[in-house]
Amino acid sequence: MDRLTMTDELEAIDDATITKRKIDHTLARFSAAHDELEAEEAKKRERRERLAARPAALLEQTRTALQRVVTTTDSAPAEAAEESAPHTRLQEKKERKTRQTAKAGRIAAAVVAALVFLSIGSAWGAQTWFDAKFNTVASLDEDSSDIQDAAGQTGDENFLMVGSDSRDGAAAEDGVGDADGTPGARSDTVMIAHVPADRQRVVMVSFPRDLEISRPECKRWDPATSSYSEETSPAQKIAKLNTAYAVGGPQCVTKVIQQITGMKMNHFVGIDFNGFKSMVDAVQGVTVYNEKPVDDTTLGMIIPQAGEVRISGDQALNYVRARHVKGDPTSDYGRIKRQQAFLGALLKTVMSKEVILDTGKLSGFIDAFAKATFGENLGIKQMMTLAKSMRGMGSDKVKFLTVPTTEEANKRGNEVLVQSRAKAVFDALINNTPLEEKAPAPPAAGDTPSTPTSSAKSGGAKKSSSSG
Repeated sequence: MDRLTMTDELEAIDDATITKRKIDHTLARFSAAHDELEAEEAKKRERRERLAARPAALLEQTRTALQRVVTTTDSAPAEAAEESAPHTRLQEKKERKTRQTAKAGRIAAAVVAALVFLSIGSAWGAQTWFDAKFNTVASLDEDSSDIQDAAGQTGDENFLMVGSDSRDGAAAEDGVGDADGTPGARSDTVMIAHVPADRQRVVMVSFPRDLEISRPECKRWDPATSSYSEETSPAQKIAKLNTAYAVGGPQCVTKVIQQITGMKMNHFVGIDFNGFKSMVDAVQGVTVYNEKPVDDTTLGMIIPQAGEVRISGDQALNYVRARHVKGDPTSDYGRIKRQQAFLGALLKTVMSKEVILDTGKLSGFIDAFAKATFGENLGIKQMMTLAKSMRGMGSDKVKFLTVPTTEEANKRGNEVLVQSRAKAVFDALINNTPLEEKAPAPPAAGDTPSTPTSSAKSGGAKKSSSSG
C-alpha cells in the first residue's frame, strides 16, 4: 500500500493525516451525492418510460381486442358447422342471421372498446401534459390550529382564489401598468369557492381588499421569483387584507382567511393580471349582463351599453379591475359584484358545448389558464370539480356572497367585519346547514370580535341540506 495515497483512521494524527482524511471525506461526500443524483435520474427515466409506454399499451390492448373478435368469429371449424346444420332452409336462414348479428355485435363492442381505450389514453395524456404546466407554489396549511372541526370538513372542496395585481412582465399594451409604476404585488381579489362533500351547492364568498384584519407573522414573499425567504414580516394588529399577500404571499393570505373563517383551505388558485386577457380571448369572449353601462372615471368607458354584452379580453380585464365606476355604492362592493358575475359567466362559457367540444378553444383556455395561474393542489382535475359543480345548478344552488361588514369605511379607511353575522355564514358552510336568507341585525356596540367556531366539534356527520 502506498501510504501517501491511503490513510487509516487508526494511524497517528498529524497535519498530513488530517489533510488526507479531509480529502477522503470530501471524496466520499461527492460519491454519495453522485449516487443520489444517479438514483434520482433513474427514477425520472423510469417515469418517462412509463408515461411513454401507457398510450402504446392502450393501443396494443385495443388491437388485441379487435383480433380476438375476428379470430373468434371467423375460425370456427367447418365440420362443427356441418354437425349443427339445420334440417330446413328456414332454420338455416335463421341460424345464419343469428351468427351475423352476433358477429356484428362483437365487432361493435370491439370498436366501442377501442374508442374508450383511445379516449382514456388521450385524456390521461392531456391531463398529465396540462398539469405539468401549472406553477406550483407553497400556499396551504391544512393542519392549522385555526381550522374548526377539521374532521367534519372531510370531503369539502374549498378553493381560495386570489387575483394578484403584480405588474411584473406586463407590456404597455396590456393596460395594467408596469412594475416600475406599481412595484410589488397585492391581492386585488380574494374569494372562497366552497363545494361541500355532497356537491349539492356552491357558495362563493368574496372579501373586500380593504377589510381590516389582524395580520399574523409571515415569511416574506418575493412575487418576482414566486418564493419565500427565511426573513419574516412581523405581525400587525391592524392592517388591510391586501397587505397580507404583499408581504407574505399565498401562505399569509391562507393564514388570514383560515383565521377569519375556520374553514380548511385545500386548494389555492392565484391569478395574475399579466396574461389574464388570453384566457378570455381563448374562448372568444364571455357574455356578461349589466343593468347599465360600465363607465369608470379612471379607466374610461368599459362597456357602453346595458344588457347582455360579449366582452373581449381587454374589456374583461378592465371590467374586473374597475374601482371607480359611476353609480357604484362603494369602490369595493361594486367591483366585487362584477367579479362574481364575471367568474360565473366565464365558468359557464368554459363548460359550454361550444368550448368543451372544440379542442382548439378548450386547449387554448387551459394553456392560457396554466400560464396565468399558480398555487397548490391545483390542476385540471381540481378545476373541473369546481366548474362541473357550478354547471347546470340553478340560481338557488349557486350563491354569491360578500363577507358581512359594516359596509362603510372606518376612520382608517378600512371595512370592518361584523363578527356575529360572519360567524353564522362560516358555521353554515362548515356544517353544511342552510344559509340565512335574511341577515340578522348588526351587533350592539359592545359586540367583540370572535373566532368562528363550529357547532359540530365532535367531528360527527354533517347535516345534509341542499338549501342555498
